Amino acid sequence: QVQLVESGGGLAQPGGSLTLSCSASGMEVELNAMSWSRQSPGKQRELVAEIGIGLGALTEYADSVKGRFTISRDEAKNKVYLQMNNLKVEDTAAYYCGVNQRIWGQGTQVTVAS
Repeated sequence: QVQLVESGGGLAQPGGSLTLSCSASGMEVELNAMSWSRQSPGKQRELVAEIGIGLGALTEYADSVKGRFTISRDEAKNKVYLQMNNLKVEDTAAYYCGVNQRIWGQGTQVTVAS
């Protein structure tokens, strides 16, 4: 059974940084396309970052986060990360880790406010 558990959310100031972690079980993060999406109240869920299968896999980012967010994974720990820099108020949302854009975790809240 695939399970994804996100952590690392919290309150950050504009311009600050946070790193989200996703602990995976029941599957191997290196052998699947892993992604992060976010959703804030009243808005559609947005896919913000994705990393493809295998070593040297391509990464893709939403235009809204390009140059500020970085997705990565640790095969040994079976974890996926989202490094978020230069945070903006509009980054406030619940962030979800997903595998093959098909199974998602419960989410972790990120709030950016001064």
